[in-house]
Amino acid sequence: MAKVLIIGAGGVGQVVAHKCAQVPSVFSDITLASRTKSKCDAIAKQIADKQGRSIKTAQVDADNVKETVALIEKVKPDLIINMALPYQDLAIMDACLKAGVHYMDTANYEPRDEAKFTYKWQWPYHEKFEKKGIMAILGCGFDPGQSNIYCAY
Repeated sequence: MAKVLIIGAGGVGQVVAHKCAQVPSVFSDITLASRTKSKCDAIAKQIADKQGRSIKTAQVDADNVKETVALIEKVKPDLIINMALPYQDLAIMDACLKAGVHYMDTANYEPRDEAKFTYKWQWPYHEKFEKKGIMAILGCGFDPGQSNIYCAY
């Protein structure tokens, strides 16, 4: 069983929170965090109403590494699932490295002002994560990416 911190409460983050909540034998403890806590609270209420399961919520500015590290240290998750905006990937990866926590995202990093499908910014993190003994799963997509990962497992 794993404690998970999901960062991002947009459309895909909402789906991820619901899907994780459906599998309490795997995701024993879920915290959903976003820049706007009220969005997280609304999703937590939906999950409680539909599944009878409570999840925790928090506010975080995912662009702020120090703030994200503080949240990670408070929650103590086994895994960060990054559902924030793609330009926030590197800051969240930096926070995971500092806190020593596994990382997963569904979209590759892109600067705010440049839409390019490339991993040139994230690949240099490979050795850093490897040296820390933690994993980073990059750009796994959501559908079918997540499904493929679960099937392979």
